[in-house]
Amino acid sequence: MASIIPVILCGGSGTRLWPRSRAVRPKPFLPLIGGTPLFRETLDRCGDETCFGAPVVVAGAAHVALVEEQLDGRGTLIVEPAAKNTAAAIALVACRLDEDAIMLVCPSDHHIGDPAAFAQAATKAGELAREGWLVAFGIAATAPETGFGYIKQGAPIDEAGYRIERFVEKPDRDTAEAFLADGGYAWNGGIFAFRAGTFMDELASHRPELADAVRKSVAEGREEEARFYPDAGAFSVIEGESVDYAVMENTRSAAMVPADMRWSDIGNWQALHEARGGDGDGNMAHGDVELVDCRRVMVDSDGPRVSVIGLEDVIVVVDGNDVMITTAAGAQKVGKLSGAVNQ
Repeated sequence: MASIIPVILCGGSGTRLWPRSRAVRPKPFLPLIGGTPLFRETLDRCGDETCFGAPVVVAGAAHVALVEEQLDGRGTLIVEPAAKNTAAAIALVACRLDEDAIMLVCPSDHHIGDPAAFAQAATKAGELAREGWLVAFGIAATAPETGFGYIKQGAPIDEAGYRIERFVEKPDRDTAEAFLADGGYAWNGGIFAFRAGTFMDELASHRPELADAVRKSVAEGREEEARFYPDAGAFSVIEGESVDYAVMENTRSAAMVPADMRWSDIGNWQALHEARGGDGDGNMAHGDVELVDCRRVMVDSDGPRVSVIGLEDVIVVVDGNDVMITTAAGAQKVGKLSGAVNQ
């Protein structure tokens, strides 16, 4: 059976993890859990050569050195001329592969606590993709999260795959609780599998201008060793759109495979706290930290000693000269701080 090609998307700035995540070294290249950067974790999850082929990474010019430092000659890099969202990024890869190649699209900045479950889901998704399905991982929902999109599971295709009945945008709290109680909804984690040719056919059907512009940018691009540079002029006319909006919500061949793999998008400091865990009081300390009479507090300091007394549901981050303090509930707003925005 042909290998699955990991397609690793290195976009986004991770501003909700400021001040640790910065424009010069954003979230994918940080060892936020354990000692391994999230991008390297993603590469390692796809390292079984009996299942996966050499990865293809899509990243902006600013992060070429960071990518190649971690890639260590294991795959190829497509250097995006501009950030145009995920549909265009995926199409760049699809246009460079054989139309029968099976692509496994993975964000570069997620954490998966059970890599074996990931590999099982990837294998099943690859089988469905070979049959012409466009497959999303349906991440097992463990809480009524309002920061994720959801997938409604439809009729079974076989013993491990299902049609997608519908995609749902980020819900309010009551709706998210209803989804969790229903049991038929999963989180949309942005991990997909499809034939390269099937994806481009669907993109051309639903977003023909986008598909044409990507094809032209690839046809007029240039190779430099393990890097490929699409033509910037052709790429510049693209109106950026996510793969969810451009393809997955429009195709009649959307499928899902359930994936219970201890997944986290590490989307903000509270999500990182949950992924890291804590002690018996729910506290998590990294660096020179003292916590007294605290509950569900995370402190992450790269130098100065931090002492906290009597607080609950608070996050403190020290990075160089920057100190960020937020409640757990306010963690989603960190990316709006001037320090995060004006880098």
